[in-house]
Amino acid sequence: MAFDLNKLLRPHIAQLKPYSSARDEYSGKKGVFLDANENPIGSITEQQFNRYPDPYQQDLKASISRIKKVNPEQIFLGNGSDEAIDLLMRAFCIPGKDNIIILPPTYGMYEVSAGINDIAIKKVNLTEDFQLRPEVILETVDDHSKIIFICSPNNPSGNKAKREDILKVLKGFDGLVVVDEAYIDFSEEVSFTQELDKYPNLLVMQTFSKAWGLAALRLGMAFASPEIIKVLNKIKPPYNISGLTQETVLTALENTSKKDQMVQEMLEERDYLEKKLAAMPLVEKIHPSDANFLLVRVPGARKIYYYLIDQLIIVRDRSKVVLCDDCLRITVGTRKENKQLLEALKKYAVNLPTA
Repeated sequence: MAFDLNKLLRPHIAQLKPYSSARDEYSGKKGVFLDANENPIGSITEQQFNRYPDPYQQDLKASISRIKKVNPEQIFLGNGSDEAIDLLMRAFCIPGKDNIIILPPTYGMYEVSAGINDIAIKKVNLTEDFQLRPEVILETVDDHSKIIFICSPNNPSGNKAKREDILKVLKGFDGLVVVDEAYIDFSEEVSFTQELDKYPNLLVMQTFSKAWGLAALRLGMAFASPEIIKVLNKIKPPYNISGLTQETVLTALENTSKKDQMVQEMLEERDYLEKKLAAMPLVEKIHPSDANFLLVRVPGARKIYYYLIDQLIIVRDRSKVVLCDDCLRITVGTRKENKQLLEALKKYAVNLPTA
């Protein structure tokens, strides 16, 4: 199907004149800066934060582009992936008229952001083994469907979607398809960023919060056509990524080997935790995971959740989420943390009444 960005875009956004910051009008790094009403003396801290950061994070994008093998013009950086989700809805969905399609169980912010923006939600549940139903998804599309969100590897189930199913949706939908790859570093799956030039309606999201261990910095990435990236840059806040975040991540990108080492360690711990949990009579099922967590079915998940809290071990109770009955989502910890969890579950099982 033909993808027409201008047809998808909200008319007033197409006509919008964006805010022009001081750093838009002069992007040089040398000179006497008397244009942005900054504090010329310095900062109250030892580090100097008195100057506004690059609003388009050019140095950081150049570094990311080399690692991700995409052009800098195909990169948007947001205050977490949540900012990109919100901006996409504001750019493409008319409140009270348009809708998005989500595939439960899935990342909760798609629905929350749609609710904030008064965007209708259509839901197409995944299969029992958490795979897409592309034919049903495309049948659900109507004239007001603007965005389909696909989380792969999926949260909370942890599995990756079948690539051919995602491609069916991409080819069959003339709106925007968002593939959320927050956990892609823990999967052997090839990123959909390599498909950007083939599919103008594709947007891929990734994050520095998981594999890179930079959750506190709140930096999310979106990869799409330069035309879509221009739209996001047009409506984002002028300085949405702090200078400190830009500098810190720019330095971190010089040490990709440490990221790779951490990923490998987490994968080894995931295997260790999965094997140990599988040997427990208490555990009924462990869903396959391509992420840094396991979705585990246990009898009385809610009760076990509160028991673990009493032991100061915090997991996520997903037992009320569709297709996740009696399931806990357990993040892979360090070996010490994983052993604490396993020991606590053993003690719980010992104290269970016998039939």
